[in-house]
Amino acid sequence: MSFSEQISTANKSSIEAALTLANTAFASAEKLATLNLNTARSILEDSVSNTKALLAAKDAQELVALQASLAQPTVEKLAAYGRGVYEISAAAQEDLGKILESQLSEINKNLSAALDKAAKSAPAGSDVAVAAVKSAIAAANSAYDSINKAAKQVAEIAEANVSAATSATVKAVSASASASKAKKVA
Repeated sequence: MSFSEQISTANKSSIEAALTLANTAFASAEKLATLNLNTARSILEDSVSNTKALLAAKDAQELVALQASLAQPTVEKLAAYGRGVYEISAAAQEDLGKILESQLSEINKNLSAALDKAAKSAPAGSDVAVAAVKSAIAAANSAYDSINKAAKQVAEIAEANVSAATSATVKAVSASASASKAKKVA
């Protein structure tokens, strides 16, 4: 393969990767917009029905009990919204990471092939320089892999923390609503 063919192939690959990245970004934006609209619609509908219920309260105790019981579904929906945003973001990040890893792998393969070709036509004694460049590439790839693994671990920890915080918030609101109902009964 000639040098110009290699450049042409690399350019095509780069354009395809850029298009894939753009499609991934647009798909994620579309999912996020849908989530936002559905959540806004749901909260608006709930707000209207909650307002009607509050206006129908006959006394202060009923009003307080209604407020406590109506807060729980709203908090649960907001927690679900937060989880949805996080899931969309995490999926987009994963997809983008896969695309970038694929591109990096292709670049490394092409670079290695170019180095091997250069080593064959290089003057005697240059094999040390080629080996040094290959060693530097291997070290860079190893560093990238380590950073990538660390980033994945951070993402897993963040996901666990988001899930725990969401669950704790929903449980706290549920406990508060239950306590309000118990006060009303007593």
